[in-house]
Amino acid sequence: MRALVIAVTVGMVGCIPAPPEYPSSAQWSKREHRFVNPPSWPSRVEGAEVLKWWLGGRPHMTPRFRPPFRVNDGLELRANHSRTSVTWIGHATMLIQLGGVNILTDPIFSDGILGVIARRAPPGVLLGRLPHIDLVVISHNHPDHLDAPTVDGLPADTHYVVGLGGAAWFRARGRLNVTELDWWQSMQIVVRGRPMTVTMVPAQHWSQRPLVGRNRVLWGGYVFESAGLPRMYFAGDSGFPAAFPEVAARFPSLDFAFLPIGAYEPRWFLHPQHMAPDEAAVAFRQLGAKTFVPIHWGTFHLSDEPMDEPPAALYRAMGKDANHILFLPVGGSWYSE
Repeated sequence: MRALVIAVTVGMVGCIPAPPEYPSSAQWSKREHRFVNPPSWPSRVEGAEVLKWWLGGRPHMTPRFRPPFRVNDGLELRANHSRTSVTWIGHATMLIQLGGVNILTDPIFSDGILGVIARRAPPGVLLGRLPHIDLVVISHNHPDHLDAPTVDGLPADTHYVVGLGGAAWFRARGRLNVTELDWWQSMQIVVRGRPMTVTMVPAQHWSQRPLVGRNRVLWGGYVFESAGLPRMYFAGDSGFPAAFPEVAARFPSLDFAFLPIGAYEPRWFLHPQHMAPDEAAVAFRQLGAKTFVPIHWGTFHLSDEPMDEPPAALYRAMGKDANHILFLPVGGSWYSE
């Protein structure tokens, strides 16, 4: 979260170019000239209280905490061209292999966020040991979800999918293969003969990056579909209640839900933008998914809860449904039969 505060501060410095307008998007506010969440969702807290929290004492630094970690040299992943697999790289970065298509979510492979917040474990698979990446999806442009050195380290022709307003940042870095999507908008790709549909879905969050401006890039999650293969949902960052029942209605029989469970304290500040584990459990039930893969915990110290708290809190909240949780260590992979 400290990285997000820094992003806000730097983003206010200097001249920010006038953003393009997106009047066709239901989330574009013509009055505010930026994207907004639906008015029925909780409003994000801003102002002096946030700065006071950030500058104040941090009660649960858990300095010795290290997330569960498994050495993964990527060899099996690079050799896999047909089995479905999911691998937790760390934070919200997942490698999803779906019918021979390799998808990377919110990639951050750097040692820290903006040189301020260090990783508690190295990336589960090093960037250079990944299989060829066919598609990268970006849920939003905060520095812990969109890492410039990582983008620079991927091949220049990598295909990125981003929210409306997000393509300009990539094109300025020479990354021209970018598709922008609005909420509920889909794109179709064919990779090595495998057709796949990617749909951007709502998330309860916000966006900001230095010299880009607040909420000038749309945020969201993604659903991945390919005939005969598991249907997967990546939430990115989201508060609660968001639109999980509507996602379930439009995409019934989700097989995997990658949901964030960390960075949720203090609630007075983070509730509108990050789910706590008990809310993530409710979201999972609303989605009707078969398997819950927890993400967005244990990699960076962003908030006030102890870093080892989210998994235990999630197990308690899931109760009899805890058998649906697929907890992966950093570097851990799950493969289909």
